[in-house]
Amino acid sequence: MSASAASSTAVSVEAGHSLWQDAWARLRKNRLALISAFVVTLLGLVCAAAPWLARFSYEEQDLALGAAPPSAKHWLGTDQLGRDQFTRLLYGGRVSLMVGLCATAVSLTIGVLYGAIAGFLGGKVDALLMRVVDILYALPFTLFVILLTVWLGRELWLLFAAIGAVEWLTMARIVRGQVASLKRMEFVEAAHALGLRKRRIILRHMIPNVLGPVIVYTTLTVPAVMLLEAFLSFLGLGVQPPMSSWGSMIKTGADHMEEYWWMLVFPAGVFSTTLFCLNFLGDGLRDALDVRASKD
Repeated sequence: MSASAASSTAVSVEAGHSLWQDAWARLRKNRLALISAFVVTLLGLVCAAAPWLARFSYEEQDLALGAAPPSAKHWLGTDQLGRDQFTRLLYGGRVSLMVGLCATAVSLTIGVLYGAIAGFLGGKVDALLMRVVDILYALPFTLFVILLTVWLGRELWLLFAAIGAVEWLTMARIVRGQVASLKRMEFVEAAHALGLRKRRIILRHMIPNVLGPVIVYTTLTVPAVMLLEAFLSFLGLGVQPPMSSWGSMIKTGADHMEEYWWMLVFPAGVFSTTLFCLNFLGDGLRDALDVRASKD
């Protein structure tokens, strides 16, 4: 072996691969996760482009037409008020995906900060904060969300806050466990030796090192939040007319499924496909970010 070849080999060995490079390499081998990511991205882009793709206004009614089956004019049919189902499906997707992402962002922010503080401080503070989590776990989440929705109102941003406020508990436990194990690492002891403040250590050193599990759980939280919004829509506490979500469309379709099958089949099909893809993507990310799963 020549000196230049040996030198390049030594450099590559020293450089190694980061966790994210290894994770991406493993994720690329998971075709189901990649296809799921593509489908979710495509659905998001199509729903975002609803004002340009929709041929009708989502409020436009044709009472004389009523509920009509799929046709060349109305690709997915119309509902009982003569509104185009394809248009409402696009606009409903914007609401459902927005609820999933925004409510998850709320729960992510609360859970990560709460868990990081509990895990880093430890001792009595950790015990107290985790007992609060245990007490909240004992409460019926759905009833709590319903009470928050009734108390705060039924505006869309309040729905984000209400759902996000009850979905952070598991995230807090995950982050707390990760931080509790990381705080004994050498790089954290070095940060203490340098005299860094606790807030800086948590924000700059602890939280970035728990992003792997956080990202995985986030992809699994989004479908759970969307499912909760759909359940609230079934109870009439979700998105209010004339706005629609996939959950409210499924509720309307379920009420008329014996007469107008298309009002249920298409929203439920798109909603189920999105949930499946998000779960497959979450499983793929979990396997990719699990260093113990690597065979390299």
